Formats: sequence, structure tokens, C-alpha cells
Amino acid sequence: MSLIYLGALFVCLACVVAVDVRFRLFFGRDWRRALIVLAAGLVFFLAWDLAGIGLGIFLRGDGPFVTGVMLAPELPLEEPVFLVFLCEVTMVLVLGAQRLVRPRKGSDS
Repeated sequence: MSLIYLGALFVCLACVVAVDVRFRLFFGRDWRRALIVLAAGLVFFLAWDLAGIGLGIFLRGDGPFVTGVMLAPELPLEEPVFLVFLCEVTMVLVLGAQRLVRPRKGSDS
């Protein structure tokens, strides 16, 4: 049993959350709303995964870096953590891009 992949996911998630809070993008702006959006994304993607597993499309891959802990058949422990990371990084990228491209108040252009 290895915790390398799971640990890497948590480290990456912590880094994205730090950027998020520093620039007040998602959790830094309104943490309650962010939790609701993150939970909705997690539920959606877990349902997507479970549907894919049920149809035989998604299969668990074995590797030396995963824990081997299964939450359901073909659903490893790392999957929900990855899905939370995916939703968080997507929201930070979208809100960060919006901030970069929207015109600032008081600018001449």
C-alpha cells in the first residue's frame, strides 16, 4: 500500500486552495457558496464515474503508487480526492481568467 499518489493529490489541492484564498477567487470570495459548488461537482462526477463503472467503461488500474483502498467496486479512494481537486482547479482557472480579461474600473480602454 502506497500513499504517494494520494499524498500528491492533497499537496496539489492545498497549493491550489492557497492560490485561491490568496487572490480571493473561489473559497476566498465566498466559502459557503464555494463548498456548495464543490459538493455539486463532486456528486456529479461521482455519479458519472459510477455510471461508467456500471457500464464497464471505467476500470480500476493497479499501480505501485496507489493505496489499493476501494470505496466501491472499481472506485479507488483516490478518485473522490482527484474529483475535488479537478473541481477546485477548474473554478480557480475560470475565475482567475475572468479577473484577468475583464476591464478594470477607471481604465480608458
